[in-house]
Amino acid sequence: MAFVKVAALSELEEGTPKRVELDGTPVSLVRTDGEVFAINDICSHANVSLSEGEVDDCSIECWLHGSSFDLRTGKPSGLPATRPVPVYPVKIQGDDVLVSVTQES
Repeated sequence: MAFVKVAALSELEEGTPKRVELDGTPVSLVRTDGEVFAINDICSHANVSLSEGEVDDCSIECWLHGSSFDLRTGKPSGLPATRPVPVYPVKIQGDDVLVSVTQES
């Protein structure tokens, strides 16, 4: 699994998503509850950016239709979304936030 630096921890505001792109994959970084999560930035229901939505504890809400996704699992917690979005492993090294979007072979 290849981890790549995508941001500095000091750049991430608590509860404010930050969109980054990693190997052509849009990723929303979210710092909440003392952790950093990386979730695919595209809503599985409406193909819009999740990083423009609201964060509530460990979930992010799509701004267009209100579907919420668990930041730990990517599973939707309410309609209209029924399919999960991918989540990615995160490592913190000092002030560096590293994410991997590659799958293990």
